[in-house]
Amino acid sequence: MNITVFTSNQPRHLSLIHSLASIADKVYAIQECNTVFPGELKGFFDTSDVMNRYFQRVRAAEKEVFGSIRFLSGNIAHLALKEDDLNKVSQEILAPALQSDVYIVFGASYIKGWLIDFLIEHKAINIHMGVSPYYRGSSCNFWAAYDGNPGLVGATIHLLGKGLDSGDMIYHALPAPEAVDPFVLGMKAVKAAHDSLVERIASGELFGYESIPQDRSREYRYTRNSDFTDDVAKEYLENLLSPEQLKRKLEKRDLSMFEKPFIPGV
Repeated sequence: MNITVFTSNQPRHLSLIHSLASIADKVYAIQECNTVFPGELKGFFDTSDVMNRYFQRVRAAEKEVFGSIRFLSGNIAHLALKEDDLNKVSQEILAPALQSDVYIVFGASYIKGWLIDFLIEHKAINIHMGVSPYYRGSSCNFWAAYDGNPGLVGATIHLLGKGLDSGDMIYHALPAPEAVDPFVLGMKAVKAAHDSLVERIASGELFGYESIPQDRSREYRYTRNSDFTDDVAKEYLENLLSPEQLKRKLEKRDLSMFEKPFIPGV
């Protein structure tokens, strides 16, 4: 089985690539690269004292769960691109990666043109870090936590569509109810998404699921990058839940809100 993944270059993205390589004959990894020091160096987000403090916590949590950046090796073929280059790359260049059995998108830029048509036709899977249809757009798990809804921190595994996070849902992946730092909780949500997807691809279970349309009437927030400001980040840092408070809220999570939820250890 060959797998093609469109992703980025942070430790969590590298971890997904390596996990997929453990079940595939060959993984084609198309990586759109950005700074691995967000908040400290300008990239997807601006730099400021508040952003630096916020993303120091993000990077520490990511390292705890996924380790550091590292070389790709083994049965992985990768193509490194600058962010937003993907829609300029020709079909000829991507040809080796367009003959796979499974296509996955995780953390890539907005895909358009011939490539989105190809991926939709081949039932590509998108990992949306946020629980749709409740939270859609950018930094969804941050906004769930900011709103006091840590029970809605998680991931949606859904079919790729032309709209942002709009494809039919397959299932949700959620972090286990543990007493952990809120930043670590977000990374554990990512890990749950990765582990569930790898497990369900390997078993073939994923391909037997029926997908269901998203009900937009249940949406809580649709957010954009511009919504995440210094003031918002500062307020969040000053009002973080303790690990114990977080666990208690997660234990009260209403599982009827989720589609075929995967929770590690449950």
